Amino acid sequence: MTAILDIQNVTKLYGNEVALDDLSVSLEANEYISLLGPSGSGKSTLLRVIAGFEKPDAGEIFLEGTSLVGIPAHKRGIGFVSQSFALFPHMSVFDNVAFGLRHREDEPVRDEGEITRRVNDMLALVGLVDLGDRGVNQISGGQKQRVALARTLVADPKIILLDEPLGALDANLRSRMRVELRRIRQQLGITFMHVTGNEQEALTMGDRVAVLDSGRLVQIADPDTVYNRPASARVARFLDCYNMFEGRCEDGDRFVAGGSSFPYLPAEDAQAGPGIYCVRFDKIRVAPASEASRPGEVGVRATFITSEYSGPSIMYFFEGQGSKVLEVEYHLSHRQPDEFSPGSEYALLWSPGDALVYF
Repeated sequence: MTAILDIQNVTKLYGNEVALDDLSVSLEANEYISLLGPSGSGKSTLLRVIAGFEKPDAGEIFLEGTSLVGIPAHKRGIGFVSQSFALFPHMSVFDNVAFGLRHREDEPVRDEGEITRRVNDMLALVGLVDLGDRGVNQISGGQKQRVALARTLVADPKIILLDEPLGALDANLRSRMRVELRRIRQQLGITFMHVTGNEQEALTMGDRVAVLDSGRLVQIADPDTVYNRPASARVARFLDCYNMFEGRCEDGDRFVAGGSSFPYLPAEDAQAGPGIYCVRFDKIRVAPASEASRPGEVGVRATFITSEYSGPSIMYFFEGQGSKVLEVEYHLSHRQPDEFSPGSEYALLWSPGDALVYF
């Protein structure tokens, strides 16, 4: 793949606060990249710096090999879609999409026939071909999101930046728009960079997932790698799918947390000292406390608290040593849900090969 956008050693300060800290990343042509991180990690700031709405304090940004330093936002050829949609409420859907063509500073389109053709093509692409005459206050939130996207795409940008574009939608619309955004990107062959604080959204949408923490890029990889091999305990915590035990690594292959001791497969950098032991929610098997563990299994005893049904899966909550809440995820496509008795003790078991240990 060929890099379309190169961000090199970019730093952005707000007073004494570091929003972006010597950050470097490249976006490839024709890819969907998700940008994930907690609130305040610098995700939206990075998008605004790329778009030209904010000026970096250091570093360089190149689009197709050309430096963007000093180029104003409206001349960069970069599309930007915000969470608020920023539509003109007094205009129709058609006129909102056509606005940039008619009023842009460089080479505005004067031929109304060409405007009509291009706007209708975009409305067809986003599934709104019959809604051009409606006011934007007469359409749903999901439809407004599509209008905002069509208005950006009609200007033929080289890349699209999406700042929490699904955050204002309900859960059902978010799910549908994930599919639609990927379809549109694949059909147009334009690079999308999608900021989200939702780990499921990031993993679902991105060809690659870039994880930001305190203004720094801490991991960038395909979704499978990020999900199964987070680069650090903090990345694992962002993903919100790992039980995490704080303790000590001893003898190079054992982890001690409270009154429990777990063997683990040692990494190349295994060392004695403080560490964090992680096991994913869906890698844990629940068994009666009296049942002997299977060969190779390790685990802890915990008291069942309650369960939470979410459609395709059930999340079970247990209280372990020191009142630590442990979570176990059962996917209903795999088996019938188990019934556990609140207040009863169970064994939570897993394979040492499924655990990750960070130093």
